[in-house]
Amino acid sequence: MVMPIVRILLVLLAFASPAFAQDGIHELNAARDAAKTFKVYIDGIAKKGQRPDLTRPDVGAMLGHIYDLEALAALPPPEASDMNWLPDWFDAANTTHKLFIFYGAKPGPQPDLAALQRNMIEYGDQYATAISFMIRAMAREAVAMPMFWNELPPEHRTRIREEGITGVRKNSALFILTTVCAAIQGASKPANARLVAASLRDTREIWADFLLPEDRARVIAELADLPKWAPDEIARADLAKFTAALQAVN
Repeated sequence: MVMPIVRILLVLLAFASPAFAQDGIHELNAARDAAKTFKVYIDGIAKKGQRPDLTRPDVGAMLGHIYDLEALAALPPPEASDMNWLPDWFDAANTTHKLFIFYGAKPGPQPDLAALQRNMIEYGDQYATAISFMIRAMAREAVAMPMFWNELPPEHRTRIREEGITGVRKNSALFILTTVCAAIQGASKPANARLVAASLRDTREIWADFLLPEDRARVIAELADLPKWAPDEIARADLAKFTAALQAVN
């Protein structure tokens, strides 16, 4: 299971006081409010024994605020103070996508594959959007995090913070492997596979630098059999560009 990245980042931010960025606060507040409303909707539907309808205009608007790819892309270049708000936006996005992708799953030590498969098919469009958004948000964090570290006073560059950054780097690789493979391999529509693959293509240089050497090697190995599990040609081409960027790192 992927560790909650936001918890690690909270450790990194403790006792730090960089300038508080305002550029993403509006988007964060909109996403956080929408995430709360969406959970109320999901809880209400579950009590009625019904299935969520993510195509409803009001529900779609909630998800649109949470996974606002246009707002994320329109932000100014990353800076250290992004770490004051961006992890919270990612957390809202991550928590929300679990509400619909695991909806109706039976609790237990083993995953409810039947429920997951049904949700992947029924909510494939929303899942692809969520994964694409989270990959891009994580990439922005990957750029902002070293900036945050470099702005810390030497006495605040503790072993705990350093280990926290290492944990984020490792969990980023795990997130990419588990969610991206599922989103592309399980996509019932080529457009959804392409959306997710494009998020990796566009951020490939960031991941090539941010992933730890052993994790880069693992991702490269896992993506070696692309023709076997990525049926869409355009998605395969984008993933090949992503893999090539990782391979180019010495």
